[in-house]
Amino acid sequence: MGARGTAVLSPRALNRALLDRQLLLGRAGLDAVAATGHLFGLNAQSPDPPYLALWSRLDRFTIEDLTTAIETGSLVRSVLMRATQHLVPAADFRLVRPVLAPLLKRVQRNVFGRRTTGIELDDLVTEAAELLSSGKVLTRPELGRALARTRPGADATALGWTVQYLLPVVHPAPSGTWGKRGATPFAAFPDLPEATAESTREMVRRYLAAFGPATVADARTWSGVSGLPEIFEQLRPELRTYADKSGRELFDLPDRELPPADLPAPVRLLPEFDATLLAYADRTRVMADPIRRQVCQSDAVAATVLVDGTVAATWTKDRTGVLTVVPLRSISAADREAIEAEALRLLEFAAPGAVHDVRFNG
Repeated sequence: MGARGTAVLSPRALNRALLDRQLLLGRAGLDAVAATGHLFGLNAQSPDPPYLALWSRLDRFTIEDLTTAIETGSLVRSVLMRATQHLVPAADFRLVRPVLAPLLKRVQRNVFGRRTTGIELDDLVTEAAELLSSGKVLTRPELGRALARTRPGADATALGWTVQYLLPVVHPAPSGTWGKRGATPFAAFPDLPEATAESTREMVRRYLAAFGPATVADARTWSGVSGLPEIFEQLRPELRTYADKSGRELFDLPDRELPPADLPAPVRLLPEFDATLLAYADRTRVMADPIRRQVCQSDAVAATVLVDGTVAATWTKDRTGVLTVVPLRSISAADREAIEAEALRLLEFAAPGAVHDVRFNG
């Protein structure tokens, strides 16, 4: 116990809590929409990782399950947490997009401010909303060019990106579905509510449900939202608190029990940018710092292999059906067998009926 009787959670206890919340201790019987809501979003920088993320977490999951949810609009893809692309249920988009608006405005200013100097941004957003009215869909380049026609000399690319940050838009199917790449389409998401202190508090509750116990800094890292210390203080009377081994205060929902720290954890293959690796300021609950420096480089976060709940390797898959595992620490023969079996199952999911091969590079 820590100061004043606060329970101290070991890195392993925090790891098992994370695996439990993220459906990585055992595949769950949820559908794609319910699972994505439970996980509080899937990183969707590329079209395929959300499919692989759900495959690693769900029973009897198929590519068609997620594609149908995207095509019907039950799940929407847009720039959200940390100003990166995420796939979320439509109801969660309504919750978090207004809360994230200040972050997205700041990103637009930092990245495209110079390239939009002299442009009245409120007028730009109003015109973009008109161009996307009545259900019209335009790709980002098409929208940028249309906006540039009334602004001679303006940078059309910067205008398109500016709208992505300042106007609540989603990217409808077939964009974001399995194997589909190309110019990003924009569709308006009308009638969003204004952000309130309660919506920010609810976002924090949902974060803790998916990733807790966690520190205020962890929630800030996951979301990119500033001002969270005040929000956590408002929530303190309804939250449970712990401490980590360094004495940092951890918050959690009061009704969430922690799994035993000695619970076995199966081998899992996670896709690039999986939220499990990005939801904390201190990521040692899932990977040691030397491994983190190999996994998280510049703007890339590698696909990873979890062994006993922590990152042990990275993996890549080529178009010929070969999945290559690169160990980042010592892996036993038994664990290599488990990795190979899981990797073959992943390859069969991604390309059923093809010839598959798993190789270890190291």
